[in-house]
Amino acid sequence: MRVGFLAEFGTPAEMLRAIGELRRRGYRRLDAFTPYPIKGAEQALGLSRSRLPWIVGPLAFGGAGLAYLIQLFCNAYDYPLNVGGRPLHSAPAFIPITFETGVLTAAIVGVVAFLLLSGLPELYSPLADVEGFERASRDRFWVGVDERDPRFDPVQVERDLRDLGPLRVARAGWRRG
Repeated sequence: MRVGFLAEFGTPAEMLRAIGELRRRGYRRLDAFTPYPIKGAEQALGLSRSRLPWIVGPLAFGGAGLAYLIQLFCNAYDYPLNVGGRPLHSAPAFIPITFETGVLTAAIVGVVAFLLLSGLPELYSPLADVEGFERASRDRFWVGVDERDPRFDPVQVERDLRDLGPLRVARAGWRRG
């Protein structure tokens, strides 16, 4: 969320109740900002499971498979050495490098995919300009309604948020002037 309305609440229960009420009223593009993870917030917001495992898993197995094929090519076809009668395709000897390459691929792909999917690094967020929003990292609980929500009407959203009894309601991302 970059532009929309924010409502500040004092407790997690108030925030979860507000999210539930906003979802009941038809808002779907909601976000929560809390100082620590709140049990049930993902379900209340209607968030789906992460796509990260579906990206990392296949690419990690692909990296491991590629490592195995490179070893097979190098040891059995390109430069075969028959030492002590061992087979040219010695699968047990290929396991450590195959495993480690799979782990390395998973780690690199995981970090890159996480950064891309989450939109990081974000060097500036208009939410930081909202007065009091820094308390979201200490002791306050904020609910945001994104302007891209299909039901978004600035007057109605502000009225709906005020009806929920927050400590304050603020606009986020609108330029002054």
